[in-house]
Amino acid sequence: MQHRLMSIARSAALAVGLAAGATAVLAQTAICYNCPPEWADWGTQLKAIKARTGVTVPPDNKNSGQSLAQMSAERASPVADVTYLGVTFAIQAQKDGLLGSYQPAGWKDIPDGLKDPAGHWFTIHSGTLGFMVNVDALKGKPVPKSWADLLKPEYKGLVGYLDPASAFVGYVGAVAANQARGGTLENFGPGIDYFKALQKNEPIVPKQTAYARVLSGEIAILLDYDFNAYRAKYKDGANVQFVIPAEGTVVVPYVMGMVAKAPHAADAKKVLDFVLSDEGQAIWAKAYLRPVRAAAMPADVQARFLPASEYARAKTVDYGRMAAVQKAFSDRYLQEVK
Repeated sequence: MQHRLMSIARSAALAVGLAAGATAVLAQTAICYNCPPEWADWGTQLKAIKARTGVTVPPDNKNSGQSLAQMSAERASPVADVTYLGVTFAIQAQKDGLLGSYQPAGWKDIPDGLKDPAGHWFTIHSGTLGFMVNVDALKGKPVPKSWADLLKPEYKGLVGYLDPASAFVGYVGAVAANQARGGTLENFGPGIDYFKALQKNEPIVPKQTAYARVLSGEIAILLDYDFNAYRAKYKDGANVQFVIPAEGTVVVPYVMGMVAKAPHAADAKKVLDFVLSDEGQAIWAKAYLRPVRAAAMPADVQARFLPASEYARAKTVDYGRMAAVQKAFSDRYLQEVK
């Protein structure tokens, strides 16, 4: 009897220990929506977060639109702790009450126009949209230099862009094409007409990041950011060129924020502090993103970017207005193009 009681006691102690261990593991986890390891070198960033803070952030392959929809569906009982979004989706998430408020370490180094004053979201890095071109996949065809070039019959089946009704980079591409063709955030007619014309070239339109599909040659020309093209060229050794189209393009921030009622708020704050730290910002810079804290950009990395004269064609826009008109554009794209 005494032996049995001792066995029960040991089992109970083991169960308590396992429960405590499980709690400890959970306490060192922060769930991030839209932290895909193949995009913007989140893979390296997630490893560094674990090494420096002890917090595990599982990779997540949602895009901005999918993340916003998921957070909205989980409003009453949030699963995510932090999220990474294109700025227009973050503005919408804030309006919908889906983001909490936190001003991480490094907050003061972020320019005022690149953060919500109350801390609901803040920029971590930015990118310039252009053409990511796998030169080998063109099979001798010239590298396109303009938005107009992509409409030429010789590029049939070679052009890709992410779904502009779902992925932020897709919407950015639509804004860029629209502006370049004479449109404004009040008038998306030129952009809609452009995508209608592009349909004749049978474009490939994935919903998630298509980086690997460019490297493989499945997509020869992708509307994407400079950082992905430079990564392909300098890190993965691919014969890739980045093109800033002759008619112009846009530069946009990517942001992070803490989810309202985050289940692991303390660990979420550690993650957000790290991505703005010197080390976190340097990781973005080495992945060819422009860190929001400008001092974090190493000179040798900057030297691999296209010249400033090329980047002069990349403009900012009113991101608040860009967010406000996004749904109307998406609805119109789905009705008239897709």
